[in-house]
Amino acid sequence: MDHDVCDVDDVYNGMAATELHGVAWQKSRHSNSQGSCVEFARLPGGEVAVRNSRFPDGPALVYTRAEIEAMLLGIKDGEFDHLIA
Repeated sequence: MDHDVCDVDDVYNGMAATELHGVAWQKSRHSNSQGSCVEFARLPGGEVAVRNSRFPDGPALVYTRAEIEAMLLGIKDGEFDHLIA
């Protein structure tokens, strides 16, 4: 089996982020230099994986495109501002 790119059929919520081969992790340009960031990676099947940059070997949470879209719309609308107030 080729491990250069993750196989869509093998992706599951909570899997080790290191098992998602060939994905490009991205964090916000607003992230701090200590690595306290949330990172996102688009998966070949259209899902989005999320990991904690402080624990890159830890689990990846896998969300559907619709779930990520709903979250981003809520963030843009300020629905989560109270979490950092």
